[in-house]
Amino acid sequence: MPFPVLDSVSDRLLDHLGYLYEALVATDAHRRLLDRIEREIRNIPRGRHAGRRRPLSEKTAVLITYGDQVCEPGAPPLRTLTDVANETVRDLITDLHILPFFPYSSDDGFSVIDYESVDPALGDWENIDRLTEHFGLMTDLVVNHVSAKSHWFEGFLRGDPEYAGYFITVEEGVDLSQVVRPRALPLLTEVETADGPKLVWTTFSADQIDLNYGNPEVLLRMIDVLLSYVRHGATLIRLDAVAFLWKEIGGPCIHCEETHRIVKLMRTVLDAVAPEVLLITETNVPHPENISYFGDGSDEAQMVYQFPLPPLVVDAFHQGSAQSLIGWAETLDPPPGEATFFNFLASHDGIGLRPLEGLVPPARVEAMVERTLRHGGRVSYMQDTDGRESAYELNISFFDALSDPQGDDSIELQVRKFLTAQGIMLALDGVPGIYFHSLFGSRSWPEGVEARDSHRAINREKLDRLALMRDLADPRSLRSRVFNGYRKLLSTRAQCDAFRPGAPQRVIRLDDRVFALLRGRPDESHALCLHNVCAEPVEVPLDHPALGLRAEAGVADLLDPQAEPEADTWTLSPYGMAWLTEDSG
Repeated sequence: MPFPVLDSVSDRLLDHLGYLYEALVATDAHRRLLDRIEREIRNIPRGRHAGRRRPLSEKTAVLITYGDQVCEPGAPPLRTLTDVANETVRDLITDLHILPFFPYSSDDGFSVIDYESVDPALGDWENIDRLTEHFGLMTDLVVNHVSAKSHWFEGFLRGDPEYAGYFITVEEGVDLSQVVRPRALPLLTEVETADGPKLVWTTFSADQIDLNYGNPEVLLRMIDVLLSYVRHGATLIRLDAVAFLWKEIGGPCIHCEETHRIVKLMRTVLDAVAPEVLLITETNVPHPENISYFGDGSDEAQMVYQFPLPPLVVDAFHQGSAQSLIGWAETLDPPPGEATFFNFLASHDGIGLRPLEGLVPPARVEAMVERTLRHGGRVSYMQDTDGRESAYELNISFFDALSDPQGDDSIELQVRKFLTAQGIMLALDGVPGIYFHSLFGSRSWPEGVEARDSHRAINREKLDRLALMRDLADPRSLRSRVFNGYRKLLSTRAQCDAFRPGAPQRVIRLDDRVFALLRGRPDESHALCLHNVCAEPVEVPLDHPALGLRAEAGVADLLDPQAEPEADTWTLSPYGMAWLTEDSG
């Protein structure tokens, strides 16, 4: 092998393939995979994209957005999005997560028809290349399924032998009762093929046909897709719905060891070809299952989504008590190796409830469901293994999840509550992921639910560029208040290396109404982050020995340098926050 790096990964690749397939099949797949890696290495450097990822730091922040999130007449939406991002957040956002921008048939992009083309309605690869001149690119590898309209599945229906083993067929009557379901929809879908009717596996919908990774041809084809994204400048690759990847009749078909092996194999491929590219796994499940995708910190995903965080923050503000949030945060061990969390509060999906299992009493989860409905939101359900349905996620904008659009609270108080919630997310150890509608202060979009017959559409409104910029220019508008407040949070965070991923983090119990977090080391750069989750002012004693503040030093608020303590206490306004540090002046 002419490339030394291949020597270092060859045995690891063969070990993973040998676990997945019988010996002769694994050996053949190993040879073909090494050929792919060698060809890709020969393409390095990949122009301006090679090795361009910056080390993760306190400045790292990811904006989650659709390719057509902002539109204007006569311009490809991807170009408009890039222009708006450059105008508004180029100095504060390092990476853009463009949700699937490929041709698709449903689910707002997650039913992919063609993995390696840009949806012409959004633009082309030149628009993607232009975006990567200014931002890192996070892209989705939709690994679990393809569209029923894809070339692959249409070939399967025709009886094309190339695609005969690409999908999973199941005989009528097979017991699948143990399969963990993320949807209250049929697990199998009947389709008409050249060989007659067949039942195919469809975890998410009849238009999303699960791939068969028991066939090494599928795995190799998806490695080709992965490498094509690297060539186009991706620096973060999100493995969508990866937990459901491997199917084993008679089992739960979630988090299989084979699934972990495939993630590890992808990591090994990237380590050889493009070590600057990071993997992030999307697994909306309870915390212990979620963090299993870190592996040992060096062999699997570099980042996992922090799924318990959004519903725990919502629960804290609903209850006026951070007790459950504090208790959970105290249990967080630092991720292994150089891995880190991807912290977020909102995304294109809803606020998942499964991660609350064992953290919040069922009655409080039901209260969250009822409050969401009162605030104009929707609720999606999943089918349990016993056949019953349970609430799976809350469908509502994060702003409205916290504040009733028809309530009596002033806009000022609603904005303060929202920004303090974002402050909790930004203060925690990890990389922040910020949904476009959170950054720009969007409320729910119930009209979209009716128009598109989808609960999730409530948080997926597409915006007009001119209207957005007009709102941002009006200091009285909700969008302007949220956006400028968020900018201040991000700017403050970026200037204090106590917030870098991996910096020490310690939860401090002061008052159940306050989520208090000490970041960094007291003898180095550090910040004491205080967040009031209740509607009353709270006084925090600054002489508490656990706070890491020296008695002889002054105290300054990084977010408001003009603010001062009262004697030995700091008063947090209703739903207020402060990021305190010692005042060197």
